[in-house]
Amino acid sequence: MTVNERLFETGLFDSWYESAKKRNEQEMVDILCKVEISEHQASKIVRNILEDPERYDRATQIIRF
Repeated sequence: MTVNERLFETGLFDSWYESAKKRNEQEMVDILCKVEISEHQASKIVRNILEDPERYDRATQIIRF
């Protein structure tokens, strides 16, 4: 299951993107940990998104606002 699928299935999809919009790194990591992603892996995912948001479809749209 993809990360987005996990977020959607657990009802955390909107919370994740609100956190991305605010560029709240710790909140983003915490949400990913709630969908059974290790803290280490969650931190890497979040850093990658925040460092290069254009590489990520929906994250780019939100972070640019």
